[in-house]
Amino acid sequence: MYSDKFKKFIEIWQQDFAIEKSIDEKICADKDGNPLPWYTYPAIEYLKQFDYRRQKIFEYGCGYSSLFWARRAAKVISIEDNPLYFTRWKQEFAAAENLDIRHREDGEAYENAILEEEGQFEVIVIDGKRRAECAVAAVAGLAAGGMIILDDSDRINTSEEYAAAVRTLREAGLIQVDFYGFCPMNNYTKTTSLFLKRDFSPVSLYKVQPVNGWGNLWSMSRKNRKDFYKKNQ
Repeated sequence: MYSDKFKKFIEIWQQDFAIEKSIDEKICADKDGNPLPWYTYPAIEYLKQFDYRRQKIFEYGCGYSSLFWARRAAKVISIEDNPLYFTRWKQEFAAAENLDIRHREDGEAYENAILEEEGQFEVIVIDGKRRAECAVAAVAGLAAGGMIILDDSDRINTSEEYAAAVRTLREAGLIQVDFYGFCPMNNYTKTTSLFLKRDFSPVSLYKVQPVNGWGNLWSMSRKNRKDFYKKNQ
């Protein structure tokens, strides 16, 4: 038999995180159906706090993260190497006018796609092919005060490709912050790492930081907090 506290824990994962639906339906989305990146939940909640409306974002690897960023940033360029996925995302995300999805073959043209653009990017996501090579290009394409997101960074323990990517980003003087935890669609944990410029100073969307996360007790009213506390003693 499960305790009442443990039942509440499961309920939070089911309702606030919508992870059961995400796993069963194989979709990266929150409880309201809004797209989420395939990052860990702690990383997602951290990133959601900030204002990207004047920023340009570059992604290696297209997916629901592309739509997540397109709803927040001024412009998103997303590179996809798989022609089938390229066609799918172009059609599915056609309504996002600030999202530019481009197809590049797996090779030098893939990682060097970022160098085709004038100017640099405030956010660069490495979540596709050739991550070691993409890390080198990302360092060159990163704007002052920006950050690079390396997803699945825990693979450093079994992959020279990831080890090389992390080494490149650290040797560039970026600050590494690791977010461990569960993520949409998976029933196991992983790690999403942010690599921040030394002058990283994001603008919050809120008056305070941090804001209340999903399932947070303090997001309830005072009365509901008291009731919750009494029931869980």
